[in-house]
Amino acid sequence: MYVRFISRVFSAMAGPRPVVMSGPSGAGKSTLLKRLLKEFEGVFGFSVSHTTRSPRPGEENGKDYHYVTREVMQAAIAQGEFIENAEFSGNMYGTSKAAVQAVQAKNLICILDIDMQGVKNIKRTDLNPIYVSIQPPSMETLEKRLRDRKTESEESLQKRLHAAKVDMEISKEPGLFDVLIINDDLDLAYGKLKDALLEEIQKVRDSNQS
Repeated sequence: MYVRFISRVFSAMAGPRPVVMSGPSGAGKSTLLKRLLKEFEGVFGFSVSHTTRSPRPGEENGKDYHYVTREVMQAAIAQGEFIENAEFSGNMYGTSKAAVQAVQAKNLICILDIDMQGVKNIKRTDLNPIYVSIQPPSMETLEKRLRDRKTESEESLQKRLHAAKVDMEISKEPGLFDVLIINDDLDLAYGKLKDALLEEIQKVRDSNQS
């Protein structure tokens, strides 16, 4: 079971506006993000999430995740220190305000990959990000992409497809996203993503040059 919670109160932060990226698995978010990070090196940053699970071999505390106990994380959530948190397979995960602030303090645009429920909940905070939805052109295209990966069982695939269908419907709600990108052609989709973020990218570059 996957449950997501969110802090309703979030004080406005100094630094570049964060970017909330949302969209179903297979829509192409990772591909677009890799391209963005390569072209604009030193402009974007990712917040380091917290988790109550144990580190896997090769993972570093503070780099891959902030590894904490359930008691520590629950106390921090109760004190309103988290933007969002979720429980998955018996472990807690979450994004702290401090993690986003640490990225912004470096004058970097913080990228948050958030699910649709998280997007709606962040709307209740003062985070003021740029909301970007990446969607596939159709369910048929999405299913083909997921099947071509050959990484899913049929049961897992069907769950992803069901979640994607819900995601695609909610993404059409007026005012939910600042930009909705249908990833049918990668170059065109990337161009739209870049256009949506160019003003904030330029601010970071100008600030770093001054």
